[in-house]
Amino acid sequence: MSLANSSPVASSSPQPASSAFEKLSPVTGESQGTFAITDASGVEAAIKRARAAFPAWRDLGIDGRIKVLNRLRPVLLENAESFARRISEDTGKPIQEALVTELISIWLYHDYNRKHAARVLGRRRVKTPLVFTGKQSYIEYFPRGVIGVISPWNYPLQLAVAPVLSALIGGNTVVLKPSEVTPLTGLLAEELFKRIGLPEGVVEVVHGDGSTGAALTAGDIDMVFFTGSVATGRKVMQAAAQKPIPCELELGGKDAFIVCADANLERAARAAVWGGLVNCGQTCISVERIFVVDSVHDRFVQLVREQVESLRVGGPDEFADVGPMIFARQISTVERHIADAKEKGARILTGGARVDRPGQFFNPTLLADVTTEMAIYREETFGPVLPVVRVQDEEEAIRLANDHEYGLNGSVWTQNLSKGMRLASRLECGQVAVNDVISTTGHPGLPFGGVKASGIGRYHGEEGLRAFMHTKGLMVDRGLLNNEPTWFPYTERKLPAVLSLARGVIGGSIPKLLSGFINLLRSDK
Repeated sequence: MSLANSSPVASSSPQPASSAFEKLSPVTGESQGTFAITDASGVEAAIKRARAAFPAWRDLGIDGRIKVLNRLRPVLLENAESFARRISEDTGKPIQEALVTELISIWLYHDYNRKHAARVLGRRRVKTPLVFTGKQSYIEYFPRGVIGVISPWNYPLQLAVAPVLSALIGGNTVVLKPSEVTPLTGLLAEELFKRIGLPEGVVEVVHGDGSTGAALTAGDIDMVFFTGSVATGRKVMQAAAQKPIPCELELGGKDAFIVCADANLERAARAAVWGGLVNCGQTCISVERIFVVDSVHDRFVQLVREQVESLRVGGPDEFADVGPMIFARQISTVERHIADAKEKGARILTGGARVDRPGQFFNPTLLADVTTEMAIYREETFGPVLPVVRVQDEEEAIRLANDHEYGLNGSVWTQNLSKGMRLASRLECGQVAVNDVISTTGHPGLPFGGVKASGIGRYHGEEGLRAFMHTKGLMVDRGLLNNEPTWFPYTERKLPAVLSLARGVIGGSIPKLLSGFINLLRSDK
């Protein structure tokens, strides 16, 4: 429950708080209000309400749930601009970015889910091996129960609402903990679910800090879905292992951007700048390692520099290209990475320091001569910095791209599409684009997630819908036989028939399999 003066949204039930925190505007540095922290008892109460709401929501069925969730469309249509402005007020990001990367994305994901959920989550028949003659086989899915969703601050509405909608459509109920860095958008997410008119308890929102998230992961939930840092992701995984319950972790990235000698350099340069600086570089799939083949390196770097220096930095009302850093503490990471790179031989071609104005603004930065031992190469920067690495050829680029703890996203730039596809397939990451950037995560039919330290699990697409579900195998027999031939008793008379059956199954001989099965039936009489 907010204590701020900025249009607070009251919770449906009191949320006890042991303390509170103040939110400062990333644009002006002025206070945007004080917000209460939900304590462990408040989290426990929210989980109980979600648990109580689960049976009725589950039993509503997919069609019934979709009918309720489709109320999202008129709410978004009516409030698109006002919601975008509220997100921008909280984060400082350009209003256009709030519209495209937050609101449009939410609808794209839900639109996919509502059109495909019945098919993806419905009972489906699978082929039954001949050895099980007379039986039919199916796969079913059923909801896990109460899902805990912990969302981050960089895309505070999209990354809160999208996984919640995916969990809901399958019949789960949800307790959502938004980021304390963007509490205004956390309140907006709560308001959005209220406007849809969900039944009481189907979505509970608990506002607070890390202690609130810890209480949620320790609570009586059936799965946790976490988006955030690797360090916190490890803690979430440890908490889930104590129960144990499944956890899905969408963590950090250090995405490789490989520029081949035959790339369209104009397009690649514009893509690198947008892909690395959209949302002020605060994107898990930001371009964070640019590998450029030596023969085109200098020309490419010059094109990127021209693009970076043309960008306008400012707040949403200034219609700037690049907004402020959302999380003040993240600026120190950016500064540390740049200082370390400079000390170890990197060149700062443009940017490299804070903007001299109120708020949390940092100049878009281009670094050349970046090498593998630098912190900016090994660690996630999560800020407006483009590090360029010169490589001899594409083979070196692939080797370096894969020799890293992260594996979330990547891209390959070449006018030879066959080569681009081959190189993309060799990258060890969850998504890859050829001659495009970031687009894979916006495609609602493609699974999203990472490998290595970038996370566990997938959401979006069919895999995303099933991520929140239990899977059940089902076999059906008409029950005409009183006794199966492979059941007791085991007799000497049955042994030759069982051997024939085994040889037929293992050897792939249908005649022997059928012969063994028929002989088993006869020997059982």
